[in-house]
Amino acid sequence: MSSFSTFLMILIVVLLGIAGYYYLDRIAPLQTSYGEVERKNLELLFQVEQLEQRNAVLSRRLDEKVVELSEAKNEEIERLKTTYDDLIEGLKEEIKKGQITITRMADKLNVKIVDSILFPSGKAEITSPGIKVLRQVGDILKKTRNKRVRVEGHTDNVPIHPKLQNRFPTNWELSAARATNVVRFLQEVVGINAGHLEVAGLGQNHPVSTNKTRKGRMQNRRIEILLLPAE
Repeated sequence: MSSFSTFLMILIVVLLGIAGYYYLDRIAPLQTSYGEVERKNLELLFQVEQLEQRNAVLSRRLDEKVVELSEAKNEEIERLKTTYDDLIEGLKEEIKKGQITITRMADKLNVKIVDSILFPSGKAEITSPGIKVLRQVGDILKKTRNKRVRVEGHTDNVPIHPKLQNRFPTNWELSAARATNVVRFLQEVVGINAGHLEVAGLGQNHPVSTNKTRKGRMQNRRIEILLLPAE
């Protein structure tokens, strides 16, 4: 064998050695790393697919719940409309005289009753005409479901007469006593569940009209019976 052939064989062996070393040192780790990346990528794609499926299920359930709640709300509003219509029909004489005002907004209803039909001046005991009105109102409200009945007492800003201050020092006490007597009547006589009743004496602090005129003060002296969504 010539020296050139020997040199050529040695060169080939060296090059093969270098190539093998390069493959083992650089290429093989890269192939291993690529394979690991590809495996993790497949795992992530699988996880993404599972999350998309779960999201689709949750989205469908959410849509179904929204439809269910919407239907329930529409039914509730429709029932309240029936209650409103019954009150309007049953109290049309008092409404015509301006003694009662009934308003409805979505799922809420408000019955405003001037104090003159419910109580003697400066007193908290319910009158005979007041008992008749409250029984009519209560019998209708008793039929409602999933509602709170909130009774609020309101007064004008005229101070309590000195002769009555031993019993009602301020309008706070008078409004609270009147509202409490209405709530007790609705519970004890009409039979509305006590757990659905609320009472508040708000005194002169929430006027609906001016206190500078006799008519305005008469409107401010009132009982409000509110039908509200159950919390």
